[in-house]
Amino acid sequence: MPEHDVLVIGAGLAGQRAALAAAEAGVSVGIISKVHPVRSHSNAAQGGINAALHADDSWESHAFDTIKGSDYLSDQDAVEIMCREAPNELLHLEHIGVTFHRAEDGSLGTRAFGGASKARTYYVADITGQAIMHTLYEQLTKYADLIDRYEEWFTTELAIDDDGHCVGAVTRSIRDGSMEIFRAKSVILASGGNGQVWQPTTNALICTGDGIAQAYRVGAKLMDMEMIQYHPTTLAGKGFLITEGARGEGAHLLNAKGERFMEKYAPNKMELASRDVVSRAEQTEINEGNGFPDGTV
Repeated sequence: MPEHDVLVIGAGLAGQRAALAAAEAGVSVGIISKVHPVRSHSNAAQGGINAALHADDSWESHAFDTIKGSDYLSDQDAVEIMCREAPNELLHLEHIGVTFHRAEDGSLGTRAFGGASKARTYYVADITGQAIMHTLYEQLTKYADLIDRYEEWFTTELAIDDDGHCVGAVTRSIRDGSMEIFRAKSVILASGGNGQVWQPTTNALICTGDGIAQAYRVGAKLMDMEMIQYHPTTLAGKGFLITEGARGEGAHLLNAKGERFMEKYAPNKMELASRDVVSRAEQTEINEGNGFPDGTV
C-alpha cells in the first residue's frame, strides 16, 4: 500500500504544478494519472495565459474583464487571487524554461484574446499548453527522490476515515485491472473537467469528470455545475479545437452569406468578444437560417 504526504490525482497542468510545489516544500508526493502526464488534456490549451504584466495594465483590470466576462457570476474572491498571482506565476514558468513568445525588443510578447480589454495573453506559438506541460514534467524529474508517478491508474473512489477526512484513494490499474489503495496525509483532486458529458465537445476522451463524481459521492459540495463553456471555434463535426489565437491574429467569422456577423452582436470587440457571446452569436445565426447546410457558420 503506497503512502505519501501528498497524493495528487490528475497530472495535467494543475496536477503537475501542485506536485512540484509540494516537492519543493520537501514532502513525499504521489501522482496518479489515467494517461502519461504529457498526454493530459492540458495539451489542448493552445492559445496562451492571461496575466497583467505591462506597466499600463493591472490585476484590477484583469479581474474586471474576468468578472464581466462571467456576466458577474464568478466567485470574485477567487478571481482576485488568480489575477493577483498570475504575473508572478507566469514569470516563474518563464524562469523554469517555458519559451514564451518574445517581442522584437526582447520582452515577453502578447496577443489579443477574447474578453480582454488589453493584450495580456502570453503564449508559445499555438502549443502553449504542451510547452508548459513538458517544462513542468522536466522539473518533476528533478525531484525523483520525492515524487512517485503512477501512470495508467484510474481512481475509483476516495478513501474517507471515520472522522470524515480524506486519507487516500482506491484505484484500478488500466493495464491489468488490479486494485490498489493509496494512503496520504493530504489529497489534491486535479482530475480535470467533465466535457465528455456534453456533445459535441473539444475535450479529450479522458475528460469524464471522475474527480467531480468522486468528491460528490463522499459529501463534497459542488458549485456551478451548470457553467459549461463552449468554445466557439472548432472543426465542423469532430469538435477539434481551433485556437482562439486564430481570432486574436485577425481571423474573421463569416456566415453562409459571407457576412462578418459579429458586427451585429459585438461591434466593438467583434470576434474577440468573450466566448459565450461569440457562441450565442453563432447559434443565433444558425437558428435564423444563415448557417451552412451542415448547421455551422
